[in-house]
Amino acid sequence: MADTVLYEVTDGLATITINRPDAMNAMNTEAKVALRDAARAAAADPAVRAVLLTATGRAFCVGQDLKEHVALLAADRAAGTGSTMSTVREHYNPIVKALTEMPKPVVAGVNGVAAGAGFGFALAADYRVVADTAAFNTSFAGVALTADSGVSWTLPRLIGHSRAADLLLFPRSISAQEAYELGIVNKLVPADSLAAEAAAVARALADGPTLAYAALKESLAYGAGHSLAEALEKEDELQTRAGASEDHGIAVAAFLAKEKPKYVGR
Repeated sequence: MADTVLYEVTDGLATITINRPDAMNAMNTEAKVALRDAARAAAADPAVRAVLLTATGRAFCVGQDLKEHVALLAADRAAGTGSTMSTVREHYNPIVKALTEMPKPVVAGVNGVAAGAGFGFALAADYRVVADTAAFNTSFAGVALTADSGVSWTLPRLIGHSRAADLLLFPRSISAQEAYELGIVNKLVPADSLAAEAAAVARALADGPTLAYAALKESLAYGAGHSLAEALEKEDELQTRAGASEDHGIAVAAFLAKEKPKYVGR
């Protein structure tokens, strides 16, 4: 992976770190490609059981690198093309799809401001551990753009249509505490313990029943767009699969023996 995004796998936990601290982890083309490739690599690697997405410096990710964006728009005008906005299709959509669709849990360790696409990346995670000094901002309308990176789908499902519309139509910085109260943040922690707390959550998931977690992700995504009757059918399908897994047998045996289960992901 490029230096703009660091990728490491240790004992089943993949850590993806956005690494442009001098630019508040803004997404230039190199970083977008690297993040897309890292997320896809984690999704495809059978050795990866959970993913931690975090960042270096004082920001999580402020979204699109506007300095590069302005230069690319100028080149588009000179060439009479409109290729700059293809970044949504080529980069942002694949990043969010990889994070949301991979059959393993994703934890976002939000160390600082998450804005625009950065907000979208945080929302695409299954669980958000957030520093009490962090902040969130949709940002899109502030630069005369609409939502991308899945925000139009994820945000209203977390906080409701009305509140999502408010944050999208009138972009403003919301504190970590307000985000927690709105339901965006799962775990709010002191800034100096963010790295340890986020890693601990991700490690617990990596050591857990990953087949069950994959089924839970699939169930939640399916339920968001289907009727109760259809969701019940899906639950039956997924529970039958989970019940036949080796992990379920391990869990039941450990419960009866009053021992801690050691899952194998099968």
